[in-house]
Amino acid sequence: MSEAPVTDGDGPAAGNPPALRIATRDSPLAMWQANHVADLLRNAHPDLTVELVEVKTTGDRNRVDPLPAMAEQSGGIGLFTKEVQRAVLDGRADLAVHSLKDLPTGPVDGLTLAAVPERASRWDALVLPADAVSNGATGSLDDLPSGATVGTGSPRRRAQLLRLRPDLLFAEARGNVGTRLEKLDAGEFHALILAEAGLDRLGLSSRISKRLESETLPAVGQGALGIECRTGDPAVALLALLNHPVARAEVDAERACLNRLGAGCHAPVGVRARIVPLDGGGGEISLTAALLSLDGETVLQANATGPDAHAVGVAVAESLLEQGGAALL
Repeated sequence: MSEAPVTDGDGPAAGNPPALRIATRDSPLAMWQANHVADLLRNAHPDLTVELVEVKTTGDRNRVDPLPAMAEQSGGIGLFTKEVQRAVLDGRADLAVHSLKDLPTGPVDGLTLAAVPERASRWDALVLPADAVSNGATGSLDDLPSGATVGTGSPRRRAQLLRLRPDLLFAEARGNVGTRLEKLDAGEFHALILAEAGLDRLGLSSRISKRLESETLPAVGQGALGIECRTGDPAVALLALLNHPVARAEVDAERACLNRLGAGCHAPVGVRARIVPLDGGGGEISLTAALLSLDGETVLQANATGPDAHAVGVAVAESLLEQGGAALL
């Protein structure tokens, strides 16, 4: 994949044609994602010049404190998105590329979610230490010893894994993907839970011990990218060709559900949206969601299907709330 030039946000050099500037975090995964979007834009608009503008976020600067605690202290504002959005709003950039699972579901004045490209894998992945795999581990949760420590800061992942293995212990795993893998191989954890999409994008698919398709429901928007721009900006038209209808319908349903619950991206909520084909052609959006207690002992589930993604998401959230879900949030 080609890499877009990186600037400090002041735009292209004098004499060069105007460039479309993409604001992004500077982690390896975020840079991969921004360069991926830059390539999609160049393919859709061959005459377009694209540049990247690197931005440091609250979540990047503080790699010690647990993310749910940081989110609570900040009033639920996106730890990995707020500063990137600000770069677009103040004109340093024209677009922002986010991991959609990190993007709060509430609207931001002046910004619009203009495109959701084709979605990568939405699943969580179990990652075992390199020596465990070489010593014959089969890549199952059953490989973990009693009382094993799993590296993850996600309440959603913890709650769902505790339903399967109440004996498991958990430790915060902060830092970029490479740092987490180094900690795993150094013996800080018996296993990590990471997003399969991130490992695939970084060329680390070989580290995946097991895709957790039946064990955990994914996070809202996991595996999808969200591209924001200023409301009414000409970039909206440029981004239209990048929008993937199926991915957009899925994440619109998932995000509508989380928004109606009034929950943030660190809530113990797992979702799975999919398109259900209709006999006469076309399809409807179906959404399944689970809301869990932090200890995994209580789980509420709901499902809805219909033609309107937003309405389906709201209906699922209403069902969870009617079951007493507010007490778990």
